Amino acid sequence: MISPKFREESRETTFLQKAVLLHQIRIMEFDKDLITGLEIEYDSGSIPPPFSNVYRLVLDWSTEDLTAELILHYTDREELSEQEILDEGFTLEDDYSATLTLDSAWKQPVFRLLKATKWNSKQLKDEGISLALIEKDQKDSKPKIPVDQEGWKLMGQDLIQAIYETNKKEAPLQIQFRVADSDSIKDGKITVHFSSRKVLFLSGQIQRELNWEYAIQLMKLIFMPDYNYEIAKEEAGKKRGVYLECGDGFWHELGKGVTNIDSDYDAVSKMREGFEALLKD
Repeated sequence: MISPKFREESRETTFLQKAVLLHQIRIMEFDKDLITGLEIEYDSGSIPPPFSNVYRLVLDWSTEDLTAELILHYTDREELSEQEILDEGFTLEDDYSATLTLDSAWKQPVFRLLKATKWNSKQLKDEGISLALIEKDQKDSKPKIPVDQEGWKLMGQDLIQAIYETNKKEAPLQIQFRVADSDSIKDGKITVHFSSRKVLFLSGQIQRELNWEYAIQLMKLIFMPDYNYEIAKEEAGKKRGVYLECGDGFWHELGKGVTNIDSDYDAVSKMREGFEALLKD
């Protein structure tokens, strides 16, 4: 016969197990009322300097505001000369730290990604992202490894760019393009505001907001090919063709000054199609 004491202890154990399980399920499903913040830590690992870096990004939405604290450090640069760093397009002062309030437009994208996140039971080795979920009234949280490393790397990059723009460290990204044929010349300009998570398209007197995800995919296409600056021009061409200026004042012609790096993926043609579609809408 089971003693009343043992039965009571078993009942308490079962209750605690259920409570722990319920708590874990809530964490997995992501309850934004329970989780009030997020700490992202990233290590680029074996990437060589001057590109290699580590950062720590803490987000806090415990109030109506979305606050962010960033500490970014570029590693192993002592192995390079100052000129080698500058030749790669960096500066000698790329380390950065800031604490500020981000536009609330970033809340839902972060929440969506957290809700969709599955966790890896393995430990992070060498490079990648780990996440610590900050619970209400709890300061310490054990880091967790998301299975979707790429998705969180992109989110981290976007949030850092939003911090740069919000803090006036960098201006919004602007892309200009021209589609010229035998009948007409049409110009377009895309301005990507990471600070507010908005993308504006301007062509003549027409201005409209583009879908964020669509615009970001187009930006990826733009920075995928190889650009030949030896034949770049300071003005857009007028002959039949598609021309592009990536924010540095130099115009490139698609198919001549802009060529595919990967022979299995025609990014240049997809980019051209994207520009033409924007001008037709």
